[in-house]
Amino acid sequence: MRPDTPAENVDHTAEAARLERTAGLYPEDAEALLLQAAAHLELAGDRPAASTLYDRLLSSVSSLDNPHLVRALKASNLWEYGHEAEARAIIDGVRAAAPRDPAPWVIVAEALESHDELETAHETFTQGVRLLLTDVPEPPYATHPLLYGRHRVRRMLGAPHDDWDTLADTVHLSQAPPSSHVSLDELHDPKRVWSLGSNNPAELEAEISRLRAELGAYREALSRPFPVAVLHWPEAELTELLEAYPSLSAEYPSHEAHLATIESSLRELAASGTPNLGIVTGTVPSYEAFAASEAASPGEVSLLPQYATTLAARGRAVQWPPQRGSACWCGSGGTYGDCHGSE
Repeated sequence: MRPDTPAENVDHTAEAARLERTAGLYPEDAEALLLQAAAHLELAGDRPAASTLYDRLLSSVSSLDNPHLVRALKASNLWEYGHEAEARAIIDGVRAAAPRDPAPWVIVAEALESHDELETAHETFTQGVRLLLTDVPEPPYATHPLLYGRHRVRRMLGAPHDDWDTLADTVHLSQAPPSSHVSLDELHDPKRVWSLGSNNPAELEAEISRLRAELGAYREALSRPFPVAVLHWPEAELTELLEAYPSLSAEYPSHEAHLATIESSLRELAASGTPNLGIVTGTVPSYEAFAASEAASPGEVSLLPQYATTLAARGRAVQWPPQRGSACWCGSGGTYGDCHGSE
């Protein structure tokens, strides 16, 4: 959610303005684009302007994909420039709503943690973990920050390990590169966490160097979420596309063949060592708008991969392969393991 480009390399105010303009051109992606714009404004130090964007999104809350996420981001931003009471009220509202998405839980809990509200942060992390992970055989990737955040706060509070802490450390070690197996207990050592807030420049520099050495193996993999994204057309959209642009029929002989090609292409890419693969789902109106913006004909086969890349850049890609037990990417309603994952 937050731009990871170093501040010295980006004019965040200009980037926010660019994203706002793009949101006007692509209203179906306005939510994601305006959230990115707000993040840039926060990085630019213009937190009131960021709050204005959050309010703009929330003014049409019925059309939002994730209103709880917007509220959580607004609360975190408000607290950073002195509106503590309003931020607390929003955080209470997010917790009461009990969203099924882990991101709002992480944002409000970390906001509490950053303002030394450790007990309340612990309660919030725990509430989210219990809601989303009770009786779940394997924690989905998106819930890992919830487990890690809860573990970190409990270490700061000096609480003894419980089953959730053990699960957090197990998940962490399973995700870490073999050369960087640092336990969460060590990573979340309170002395290390406190040293990051030290007034002693030497202590701070030493701790930053240590963290960079331990976590550097992650940076390349995280720098581009979806370097390769494959385009997927739902059946109804593909039918409409081929009726409007018959020249694409050779590319898409049938919907069944289209789905099989997606899965086989992604497996080949994975086997060749390409990391972080994704799938983007197209719609005919969106594709036609993209073609118009490129001054190209939608019937040109060469435009399809450009469209996929643009969707991915606009945050529309989903991870492939899906997590174990998750729904298949094709939209059949079955689990991936029982659908395209079984091939």
